[in-house]
Amino acid sequence: MKPKHLTTIAVCCLLIAVPLAMFMNASGQSPKPSPPSSNYRLSGPYTHKNLTVFLVHGKDQTTKTFLTLQEALAQKKVKVYETKDVNELAIRNLSNQDIYVQSGDIVRGGDQDRMISTDFIVPPRSGRMKIAAFCVESGRWSKRGNEESAVFSSSDNVAATKELKMAAKLDNSQEAVWQNVTVAQDKLSRSVGQPVNSRVSNSSFELAVENSKVKESSAAYINALAGILRNKPDVIGYVFAINGKVNSADVYASRALFVKLWPKLLKSSAVEAIAELNKDEVKPVTTDTIDSFLAESEKPAGAAKTVTPRVRMVKREDENNVLFETQDRDQKDVWVHRNYIKKQ
Repeated sequence: MKPKHLTTIAVCCLLIAVPLAMFMNASGQSPKPSPPSSNYRLSGPYTHKNLTVFLVHGKDQTTKTFLTLQEALAQKKVKVYETKDVNELAIRNLSNQDIYVQSGDIVRGGDQDRMISTDFIVPPRSGRMKIAAFCVESGRWSKRGNEESAVFSSSDNVAATKELKMAAKLDNSQEAVWQNVTVAQDKLSRSVGQPVNSRVSNSSFELAVENSKVKESSAAYINALAGILRNKPDVIGYVFAINGKVNSADVYASRALFVKLWPKLLKSSAVEAIAELNKDEVKPVTTDTIDSFLAESEKPAGAAKTVTPRVRMVKREDENNVLFETQDRDQKDVWVHRNYIKKQ
């Protein structure tokens, strides 16, 4: 074939391809999310009793700073409102900073304690926004003690147990959330040797976590492991195993965000370890096992979902693992949080 014919064909292909690409973009279809490129380094293991932690080291993906929901509520820079809808709350950012809300964050008060069901970024001076939630306290639908019923006062805890997280994030089932709250309370009661259910509200997961025996038991884990971030300036997340079995990982776009969340995350992992306390000797978890878990979780094709105009969630799932990646559209889809869960 002569060169001039090749040139003509190439020009024709280009004329067809450009409008087609423009059409695909105009149709609103998002390109398939590209697979993660983690390039993590691990350190550890750090172990207390049946809880094993590996730290994830990596580069910051962003210089963006966030207030956490816990910080913002404590500083009265955010309002979380009761809506009388079990699975929907409202949130309003009163500050000039972005607020990062994480799936599993428990807000205390209202007519029922709730857990936030998806990662969420609340922009500065946001006005009132809807936010999806699940009830983690069945049976109450009124003011509790001195707490306000119109708003939620604090967010000091995050949902513990892998099953509870998957009931919300994978099954999207209120019934499954309630069932797994009960299971967690029963396991904690057996482990600490007394009922952890509160007389104030028997079904409240929040009050069960705040039970004196649970707090005493979790304090031992926290005291042993809280300081492992010290003198490690590039730590951006952690992976944990319970009873020698890989459980979950949380990795963040910056060390600054992870450090803020670390106490709350560690407390949640400690509570889960107490619930699953096994006195039998367990096989140590190796770095290779953790590396494989992270790598395998990143392989499946991603399915993207728009949470808000600001936030996109990409889910990668197979029969063994699931990875949720929260992306910030305002930062060219840079990921803010990656949550890896070992399903089985």
